[in-house]
Amino acid sequence: MTDHYTALGLDSAARLADVKKAFRQKASFWHPDKNADPQAPARFRAVQEAYEVLSDTEKRQAYDDNRRRNLLDSPLATATDIWQNYFDPLTQGTEP
Repeated sequence: MTDHYTALGLDSAARLADVKKAFRQKASFWHPDKNADPQAPARFRAVQEAYEVLSDTEKRQAYDDNRRRNLLDSPLATATDIWQNYFDPLTQGTEP
């Protein structure tokens, strides 16, 4: 499961204005026409998907509810996923 907040570089308390701003920045950075990185198309799609979910009130609520359940149901898997989605890009130096 992709963490939409991580894709946009936000925490779960982010406001809609923060989501929009982060989307514009990340989409501009990862757009395949502007970024030659081989991972750019996949990262751009992840940013788009994150925005679609987090900018819609109902979808965001459902996502947050599911995210909370996953944190409680499988903490080790969640910690591993967070590590891979957040820290691995930082160590590779690919985030803006």
